[in-house]
Amino acid sequence: MTGFDPRTAFDLTGRTALVTGGSRGLGRQIAEGFARAGATVIVASRNLESCRAAAAEITRDTGATAHPAALHVGRWDTLAPFVEKLVAEHGEIDVLVNNAGMSPLYDAVTDVTEALFDKVLDVNLKGPFRLAALLGTRMAAGRGGSIINITSTGAVRPSPHILPYAAAKAGLNTLTAGLAHTFGPTVRVNAIMAGTFLTDVSKAWDMDAFAARAARFAAGRGGQPSEIVGAALYLASDAAGYTTGSVLTVDGGQP
Repeated sequence: MTGFDPRTAFDLTGRTALVTGGSRGLGRQIAEGFARAGATVIVASRNLESCRAAAAEITRDTGATAHPAALHVGRWDTLAPFVEKLVAEHGEIDVLVNNAGMSPLYDAVTDVTEALFDKVLDVNLKGPFRLAALLGTRMAAGRGGSIINITSTGAVRPSPHILPYAAAKAGLNTLTAGLAHTFGPTVRVNAIMAGTFLTDVSKAWDMDAFAARAARFAAGRGGQPSEIVGAALYLASDAAGYTTGSVLTVDGGQP
């Protein structure tokens, strides 16, 4: 039996990773972290210009290859053509990070329209399922791979103002376990259940109110976006060879 060598276990050299919602926030940090580990990364989101800028920055800062891609995860019928075009241009995908998401706020549950509910599920649940189905099938038929779903602690501790989002993320946790069995043993499927991170979205928060809430976290604060990268790199790499169907909580010990 060979021993564990961290110098090679976390190495993503020669692999290609697609990160949805990769132009900002957690996705941007994950894409850069993968690039620093040697991967070619594809930064995908609805805003192609933002993806171009992020990919250029990643290439400049890491020396790795990064490509932009326009993608609206919530449009089911566009995902199969997107995958076919992606593979034709960049080769097979080894790692998929389903990070793109949305959580529109509302004042009362009666304000949630069917259109809003459907849109939240399209982006946070249906789209990730469809991408995982398409790419996971290709991975399983080829050299294997890793699928990482970014979910939320809202899935298990839902607050009143995020119920459609929380339901979608709970569904994604469930899909994670099911897809691991669907595509195993050569494709690993895991989730990172993220807590509160201080991304660009947090700039609109009442930070005094948040600080009071965060004082109850075991870590005593919100997370920095870069602090998601270690978990994602672990799940993407050979270091997680026996980890599949798991939901890894990264939330600073939120009660």
